[in-house]
Amino acid sequence: MKIETAQFGAIDVSEDKIIIMPAGMPGFPGRGRFVILEREETRPFYWYQCVDDADLAFVIMNPYLFRPDYSVDLKPAVKEMSWEADGENSLKIYVIVNASNGTPEKITANLIGPLVINTRKHEAVQMVVYDSQYSHKHPILNQ
Repeated sequence: MKIETAQFGAIDVSEDKIIIMPAGMPGFPGRGRFVILEREETRPFYWYQCVDDADLAFVIMNPYLFRPDYSVDLKPAVKEMSWEADGENSLKIYVIVNASNGTPEKITANLIGPLVINTRKHEAVQMVVYDSQYSHKHPILNQ
């Protein structure tokens, strides 16, 4: 299927790559279908692109690349989404990255709002981690 993106124009995506967020993306009502766009030139960053809104995309990345000891309790999300039977091997965790207008040393990641994706069911949820040692503006460089 062809989708429009503000960053890359019209692109083809396979329908089996679409990730459904049954609860939606917090703060963006009615936006519940996304796809991860992997671009060689932006690795290790990926784009979490809304399928139904060309202007809605988030930069995401694997938190273990800059914080190997990152740890969150996934049990509440697994229970909320009824993923108990799928096992943790089917879960991927990403964090949303906040760019800083040409100042790489100020790039941060939201470690208290991880995006948990069930690769088997093609579903996702953005968790909110309470009482955490982490920050919503964790620097990813110069640590």
